[in-house]
Amino acid sequence: MDVTSTGSATSASTTAKGQGSAVLTSDFQTFLKMLTVQMQNQDPLNPIDSTDYAVQLATFSGVEQQVQTNQLLGAMATQFGLMGMSQLAGWVGQEARAAADVWYSGTPVTLSPNPVAKADEAVLVVKDAKGNLVTRESLPVSTDLYQWFGADAAGDPLPEGRYSLSLESWRDGELLQTDPVEYYGRVIEARGGSGGTRLVFEGGIEVAATDITALRVPPG
Repeated sequence: MDVTSTGSATSASTTAKGQGSAVLTSDFQTFLKMLTVQMQNQDPLNPIDSTDYAVQLATFSGVEQQVQTNQLLGAMATQFGLMGMSQLAGWVGQEARAAADVWYSGTPVTLSPNPVAKADEAVLVVKDAKGNLVTRESLPVSTDLYQWFGADAAGDPLPEGRYSLSLESWRDGELLQTDPVEYYGRVIEARGGSGGTRLVFEGGIEVAATDITALRVPPG
């Protein structure tokens, strides 16, 4: 690999990261000024509820976190683009975490659920390769890793095959949102190409390298 091109890519990534941080700081200062003006000009006979201020701050904080996450993923994508096949070979045999379909073959699958923070109930929804509902399973309202044993509504093992998993977050009987579920899959192949690096999990499930959020050594 050309050292000069690698240095240029790294420098560009660092510059972009610095610019992104500067924009966030500027936006936050602007947000605080707007909030101050809003407080100064509110109707004293009908003041804005303090809860509304809390919601505005929480919303801005959430956007800020998402921007930072996007910057991190962008940096990861740059690194993946600089990888050679010898480096990609190190992925094979490892377990990578991503939101993708699952190939179930009788072995428990380690899920990494992420229910909405204010949810009081989390439900795992399992569908087969044709999109038919297989089962709905209650999960702890937690971000802790969860072992999915691949059972149907009657508790019987599911047949080997490809399944899609999603997580419903509920509160007070109301569905808040539905999200894909990340899980750890064993990497059996790493492919490079014009479309970018792709990792192949068991069952032939392909995942873009830029969609990987974690990597670990398979538990002994």
